[in-house]
Amino acid sequence: MPLRHHGDGGLASLFDGTRIPKTDVRFSALGDVDELASMVGLTLTWLAGTREHERLVWVQERLFRMGADLANPGRRARGDEIAGADLEVLDAWLLEYRAALPPLQHFVMPGGTPAAAGVHLCRAVCRRAERSVFAVRALHPVHEPVPVFLNRLSDVLFEMARFINTQSNVADTEWLGPRDRKPSGPAA
Repeated sequence: MPLRHHGDGGLASLFDGTRIPKTDVRFSALGDVDELASMVGLTLTWLAGTREHERLVWVQERLFRMGADLANPGRRARGDEIAGADLEVLDAWLLEYRAALPPLQHFVMPGGTPAAAGVHLCRAVCRRAERSVFAVRALHPVHEPVPVFLNRLSDVLFEMARFINTQSNVADTEWLGPRDRKPSGPAA
């Protein structure tokens, strides 16, 4: 098959063949969702054999569905779109994690185990993807549950990271504001 280099001029195609600039907000959102799916894939390597691994595999599958939906905004419903049932799954997980964890007293710094740090990074990328999808929605049709899914997923990822640390007996590092901090370091 010959090389075609269709994207060299700064245009790329949506699923229906429509050529649009690579700088279009739709490609930013697609890239952010793809980056999130890739970060989830990396994080899975630290979670083999765990329930969180199974959950993130489920999330990754939904992210690919989301990408297909964003790349083909005019497609008819086929039953594989992000839907209310997916949101209910995320809500159930969120309630489960929060019931198993102590209430927060301070902000939590990302980190802990490599798996928890990976999940925190997924959460940060998820927030960016959410903002990108809302930017698309301001200009183009977006299936309603898509940005809602990302919003709820970021909450789940935060609690999942805390849960992973707790299960590994690793304390979360709380961020203390300037008023709560004890003096330390060179100025102390």
